[in-house]
Amino acid sequence: MSSSNKRERELARDKYERQQQRRIEREAQRKQRNRVLAVVAGLVVVLGAVAVVVLSSRGDSAPAASPSISASASASASSSASASPSGSASTAPVKGCTTAPAATTKTATWPAPGGTSLPTDTPTFLSLTTNCGEIVLQMDPAAAPKTTQSMAFLAAQAFYTDSDCFRLTTKGIFVLQCGSPTNNGQGGPGYSIPDENLPKDGANNYPAGTVAMANAGAGTGGSQFFIVYKDTTLGPSYTIWGKVVSGLDVVTRVAAAGEKTGAGDGAPNQKIVITKASTRATQAG
Repeated sequence: MSSSNKRERELARDKYERQQQRRIEREAQRKQRNRVLAVVAGLVVVLGAVAVVVLSSRGDSAPAASPSISASASASASSSASASPSGSASTAPVKGCTTAPAATTKTATWPAPGGTSLPTDTPTFLSLTTNCGEIVLQMDPAAAPKTTQSMAFLAAQAFYTDSDCFRLTTKGIFVLQCGSPTNNGQGGPGYSIPDENLPKDGANNYPAGTVAMANAGAGTGGSQFFIVYKDTTLGPSYTIWGKVVSGLDVVTRVAAAGEKTGAGDGAPNQKIVITKASTRATQAG
């Protein structure tokens, strides 16, 4: 074998080995870039989730929707309760509803709720007159004395007169939320109420007909409350202070019309405004 042929083979082998080494290095660099990109993408997701939690923690926030709303909705909860697709505007008023009056902003605040604790030996009902019909709530002062006293006090101060039920959820959790003094989920009466009568953690721990307080964290209940119109699973963080004894059909009709965002959490398509809230000793007016 000539020395020239041997040299050519050595050069070819060296070239091949150099090419293989460069290929290995390029593959290692590609994998490193992918790992870096994966880490960055993960950080974006985490930071986005943190932003959602922060943005949803406002005033007397929702049974808040990260459903967590700062609550944790059941992952297996059914989808929209709407008869028509959520996000579509109502073409006609829901049966039983009239044109809603303009909601008004409430500016009065108090350092603490006035009045006295409600009696526990006789029932007390809170009547919510709305443009879609009357909703009657039986309060539970034995289980939630401070909350029911506050609700009765605010009703007597006309705090809920011409107050918008500004939030409807139709996916994961099923509630109609009311009681914001600015009618947009912000604000409260100037004081906070301690948590009372929290349910156990578990499936459907807020059954249909439950009335509970919204909050922005432990011990921050104020004026905002929500009515559950379909069995709902939430974190055990929201004071249960009563139940609907008449007019749950009003809420379910509004819910069936869907909400405006199409995401299952927004203003109801059928506007519903509390025109008057008052307490009484009997269920019937």
